[in-house]
Amino acid sequence: MKLGLLVISHGSKDAGWVTLVDETIETVRVRLGSAILVEAAFLELVEGRLIQDGLDRLVNEGVTHVFALPLFVSSGSTHVDEIGWALGAYPEPGTETELEKLRISGKLKLTYGQPMDDAPELITIVLDRLNEMSVDTSRESVLLVGHGSDEAGFREAWERGLDAIAFEVMKVGGYEACSTALLLPNQVQKKLELLKADYPDRQVLVMALFLSVGYFTKEVVPKRLESSGLAKECRYLGSALMPHPSVADWIVRQAREWSEGIGD
Repeated sequence: MKLGLLVISHGSKDAGWVTLVDETIETVRVRLGSAILVEAAFLELVEGRLIQDGLDRLVNEGVTHVFALPLFVSSGSTHVDEIGWALGAYPEPGTETELEKLRISGKLKLTYGQPMDDAPELITIVLDRLNEMSVDTSRESVLLVGHGSDEAGFREAWERGLDAIAFEVMKVGGYEACSTALLLPNQVQKKLELLKADYPDRQVLVMALFLSVGYFTKEVVPKRLESSGLAKECRYLGSALMPHPSVADWIVRQAREWSEGIGD
């Protein structure tokens, strides 16, 4: 029995985005040592490093058991669903996809994991990012912004995950109010208005739940804040989840829990 970990993220044309993932994966590789071979793969945009490429590399190294872990924020991501279907985890995709079924050796045992959702490691990152913005929690409220989805079922999964994170932010972080908003559908203005109506004297700390800075953190979220007319009531730094050591912590924990359960 030889174990392999395939960490799958979206991918980007931005070399810096890919480097950020690779640096995290290298930390994971060092911490797991020789017990589990580790590969990073991407859904799209990174030539030579797509999911099939990663699977093939692990198989060529003699791996018999693979844990495919989606490095995504939410179970509400349609990408998480389509990747799972392509890997054979689901009989049918939950939404239309251009992906094709991946080639998986009949002898290979593959397990598909879950994205971060409300994992304690993600909560740690969110609280750290909020702490970077916070001056006085008693005079601040929080708005967590996620990508979201217009697809039925997927949107609800996004909302459940964000609500769970918001609960922990209030419980652990000491914020009296923490609301959530999706970009799809566009909920930012409505949620900001509700926060300001309930807590008119508090500044809103806005945290966008994206793995890496990019188009959404740099352009979409700031534009949504501006168009709401409440941007001056907000504090937004444009930070993302990575880089942060807790991302590697999460991956390592998932891999170890999987490997420990193989013999059960």
